[in-house]
Amino acid sequence: MTDKTTLYTLLGSYPNAMALKDRTIKSDFVDLQFADVKVSNTAFKPLVREAKFDLAELAIVTFLQAKVYGKPYTLIPATVLGRGQHHTIAYNPERGPLKASDLNGKRVGVRAYTQTTGAWVRGFLADDYGVDCEKIRWVTFEDPHLAEYKDPEFVTRAPAGKELVKMLLDGELDAAIVGDKLPDPRLAPLIPDADAVARKWAQAHGGVPVNHMMVVRSSISLTRSDVVREVYRMLRDSRQVVPPLADNGLLDPWRFGIEANRRSLEIIIDYSVRQKLIPRKFSVDELFGDCTRAFV
Repeated sequence: MTDKTTLYTLLGSYPNAMALKDRTIKSDFVDLQFADVKVSNTAFKPLVREAKFDLAELAIVTFLQAKVYGKPYTLIPATVLGRGQHHTIAYNPERGPLKASDLNGKRVGVRAYTQTTGAWVRGFLADDYGVDCEKIRWVTFEDPHLAEYKDPEFVTRAPAGKELVKMLLDGELDAAIVGDKLPDPRLAPLIPDADAVARKWAQAHGGVPVNHMMVVRSSISLTRSDVVREVYRMLRDSRQVVPPLADNGLLDPWRFGIEANRRSLEIIIDYSVRQKLIPRKFSVDELFGDCTRAFV
């Protein structure tokens, strides 16, 4: 028997990943050595700047930028984090009413301009609420994951020591992309009935927005297709341990295969070009290598 191939792996403790992390799902010839990282996105910067991991989850916009700058990773068509994003933008009702369509000319906070959640939300605002996102003053608090990328001219950095939530509560920001849960009870979602809007959007646009997908070191994809196929099998088996959703199709946040994710990827590629996150459109197929392009 040959020795196992060990892959240094970045993967969050999601319900669909726990069977991998607790070794319920295992392999005879691949061993996943999980990095001790509590919040995966805190390790995206060393992933793309230092090529630190062999196998990793990665935010899809960060992957698109990594591809632009020739980083040594290949996409695997395995979504490990997907969700509706309409609920992630909030405002402070105590400072008066505000609608999504009112945002032109306003100041909107976001952790980083390159954040994938922000890219999805800006796309919704532009397509569905008539917002010109270049007429918003985007205020950021962190650098992009990719050192090579420079924010557009309509993006500014918050002063040192400022915090996103406090700026929103104090009226220094009109709205902000705050993440999956409201960080303060005084805040409210900017988009009413956000969950229902998100479900309708997913049904009309090919599925729940992709957030994080898996990537593998390109040298492994090129030389050890057997290892990458086994990793894909393990990821799928781990996802299948979780009971299926009521609608296990377009509303499945953990879709596998290129075709199941194609429309979502097409949309985020389009959004990324329009928002000056990447310089040109990729086709979905060119995101994958010869090995991973065959996965269904």
